[in-house]
Amino acid sequence: MGVIKTINGVIVCVYDFFLNNFDPLTVIFFLIVGFTAGIIKGIVGFAMPMILLSGMTLIMPADAALAALILPTLFSNIQQANAQGISSALSSIRQFKMFLIIGAFFLLLGALLTPFIPSKLFLGAMGCLIVSFSLLQILRPKFQINRSNRVATVCFAAISGFIGGISGVWGPPTVAYLTALNTEKNEQIRIQGVIYGLGAVLLLLGHMLSGIFSWETAPLSAALIIPTLFGVWVGTSVRGCFDQKTFGTTTLLVLLIAGGNLIRRAWLG
Repeated sequence: MGVIKTINGVIVCVYDFFLNNFDPLTVIFFLIVGFTAGIIKGIVGFAMPMILLSGMTLIMPADAALAALILPTLFSNIQQANAQGISSALSSIRQFKMFLIIGAFFLLLGALLTPFIPSKLFLGAMGCLIVSFSLLQILRPKFQINRSNRVATVCFAAISGFIGGISGVWGPPTVAYLTALNTEKNEQIRIQGVIYGLGAVLLLLGHMLSGIFSWETAPLSAALIIPTLFGVWVGTSVRGCFDQKTFGTTTLLVLLIAGGNLIRRAWLG
């Protein structure tokens, strides 16, 4: 009972902060963005940070939006990684240990460099990356790599980690890598959860050091945990009931819009 009371107390404090610092329409907007990001992640296993970042930068600075997505990303990926059991998650860690190690190094490097990189630059770069990835996936290019190809692994891991450290978004290069490996759907969902979950821990630590994630920015991030996790639950249910191809196409169209919005933000400032 004591633990439940403590959790309830934390939730009440977080949402008191949420409601006291934002007007009702802004609160509703944040909840909708978080819920939508969760649904998309539940369907395809990635894209939550992209949707959160592109949506929240409509009304707040990029560094504040980056801080806000950290906790929901962490908790949703822990949930995703453990969906098929801890033994399966550990197996994924062993299979992709090189990708994880290289990606971790570049993620921390990117996180530490974030305060020195103009927000326009990483918003524009991320928008171009998202749009390019989405168009490539829609056009269905036929490219494959072998798991023993260390050069490809290092390149994809470095790009994914560095972009992830700067923007909190490392899904596109990771998904491109797993797709090129011709990874089976359920295995890919689990591996994404493992990679993103470990990355989210490092992102949290990196931006605690950079100063972007602080006592001032943490409450909003914590407040987004519940709507995003609820969205993930809904999206996961939908994924099991409907045709994956249809939802995959819809997701790519949403990502195109999200990427276009980031480019717009970078262009207009």
